[in-house]
Amino acid sequence: MISIWNEVVGKGNAFPQTDLLDCNSGEHFFASQTFCAVAVDQEEVLGLYILHPNNVGRVGHIANASYAVCQASRGKGVGRLLVEHSLAQLPLRGFRILQFNAVVASNTAAITLYESLGFQKLGTIREGFAKDDGTYEDIIPTVYYVNGR
Repeated sequence: MISIWNEVVGKGNAFPQTDLLDCNSGEHFFASQTFCAVAVDQEEVLGLYILHPNNVGRVGHIANASYAVCQASRGKGVGRLLVEHSLAQLPLRGFRILQFNAVVASNTAAITLYESLGFQKLGTIREGFAKDDGTYEDIIPTVYYVNGR
């Protein structure tokens, strides 16, 4: 899980995190989530997701998630399986909504997947994602309602 997470973070084009995980920080990070799942094929981890509240208190019923698929497994449906699995977990974990705060606009594969599963774009935040080269890219907050809407 840590190596796949670090692969995505290291590319600097999808996750807001900048620090890579090591064994200790990775164990703490994944253990602190509401739920984590992995996609495995013949004992090889192909991808993962984390699920947790997007905020606290009166908006604690809104979840947030992050998905990471190893480079070699992209384009093979692993991401779709992870997202679908996470959607099934929402009501089991007390969530009614799944909100992505910062889908990077150039991540068209993710945007297409999310839309095919019923997610709605909430708008665009211009230059909301700071890239490693000092430039900025738009982000698209996105939402999924457990009961449709």
